[in-house]
Amino acid sequence: MRAAATILHLDMDAFYASAEQAAKPSLRGKPVVVGGLGPRGVVATASYEARRFGVHSAMPMAQARRLAPNAAYLVPRFTLYRTVSDQVMELLGRLSPLVEPLSLDEAFVDLEAGGTADDTASAMEIGQQLRGAIEAVTGLSGSVGLAGSKMLAKIASEEAKPNGILLIEPGTERALLAPMPVRTLPGVGPATADHLRRAGMTTVNDLAEAGEAELVRLLGKAHGSSLHRMASGYDDRPVVAERDAKSVSVEDTFDTDLHDRVRVRTEVERLADRCVHRLRAAGRSGRTVVLKVRRYDFSTLTRSETLRGPTDDPSVVREAAARLLEAVDTTGGVRLLGVGVTGLADFTQEDLFAQAAGERMAAELPDSAEPGGHAAAEDGGPESEEPAHESPEQLAARRWPAGHDVRHETYGHGWVQGSGVGRVTVRFEEPESAPGRVRTFRIDDPELQPADPLPLVRNPVDYSSWPASLPKSRSGALSAGATESRP
Repeated sequence: MRAAATILHLDMDAFYASAEQAAKPSLRGKPVVVGGLGPRGVVATASYEARRFGVHSAMPMAQARRLAPNAAYLVPRFTLYRTVSDQVMELLGRLSPLVEPLSLDEAFVDLEAGGTADDTASAMEIGQQLRGAIEAVTGLSGSVGLAGSKMLAKIASEEAKPNGILLIEPGTERALLAPMPVRTLPGVGPATADHLRRAGMTTVNDLAEAGEAELVRLLGKAHGSSLHRMASGYDDRPVVAERDAKSVSVEDTFDTDLHDRVRVRTEVERLADRCVHRLRAAGRSGRTVVLKVRRYDFSTLTRSETLRGPTDDPSVVREAAARLLEAVDTTGGVRLLGVGVTGLADFTQEDLFAQAAGERMAAELPDSAEPGGHAAAEDGGPESEEPAHESPEQLAARRWPAGHDVRHETYGHGWVQGSGVGRVTVRFEEPESAPGRVRTFRIDDPELQPADPLPLVRNPVDYSSWPASLPKSRSGALSAGATESRP
């Protein structure tokens, strides 16, 4: 525990949904839900307007639609979210060399290690500046928590939501935590919370008063001891700079179970191509290919094959994944498939046999195609084949995902509101325009094409010298929202 609140936790507010509202003027102030839109889809993020109806992350999308039937339901645009995340992480990196990202929209920062703040007052000032910088560069808001430990900084940012800042004074931890539910503490999920509830413990104070020995008896040595320390306000975990990913993987849940073995193999090969695309984008290669299969009865099987050396060859990964599939019984149907690569490295050990096979295949294909029969996508990665046995409506929804960007030769940039019955409906607007008009086209209209997302802020403020200066947000205020300190 530190004597000053120099650990910062940033959590962007309803990140995916807020980014969509910033990109789409017609959705600002309205309920927006982002996630998988199929029958088995789940909510990734809901805007605060949608949360008023009871919609929350990880909720089945069908339930969300019942609660908020008039909300806008959009498919995630990870290209946009990663771009904005990179902008935010670059700002955090200016505060300290110790930045620990937890996800695209969340990170810890050790302000003391960066020499940015060494006491409570300077930490609060930096937190206020950070919120202004994020708003000026991305157009989005984030909530900031400051404390003497990671656990309390995260609790503080959660208490500050939305669009606020909260500092917890060192020395007040025990009193602050006492009335909070046990699930406030890291490592307490639904199962652990239920186990503790049956033992009569529902608040953090209950855990602190129970004593370490009792928690060890209930939860085991490691978990029990750690939980007792945290319940007493102690957390000495350091902020750890970003670690290398241990694996790269992709997976898809299907709207209806797959029964056709040929279709299953096609999907596995498609996922293998997507996985390699991500692997190459990260500048990595991998040695072990992993196949994940969730069957109709929710049983999940994983199979793996270790290669002779690291590779980023799509044909090698496809063939390995297909071999692994041969050892899996898919009788009864498949609801989820995944392909991953582990044992990552920064180099590739060439597989001469695979390389020669790839060269033979390339020689037999048109210039516009890649080995494996996939057309080369504009971003340099393989474009997914259209699997067999999909209806025209399913194919249209996959080509024109709700919320994704398009460009029309006549009307300019817009986004897909929906598709069906051979038509696609588009609203033409840009992040800094007024709400735009809606037009409908045939799904094969040659003038309508998928497009890349536009920047959320056309001319962001230059923060290249920050934090040496004291920048303000675009509104002219140093910060917005609550600036609160716990006594």
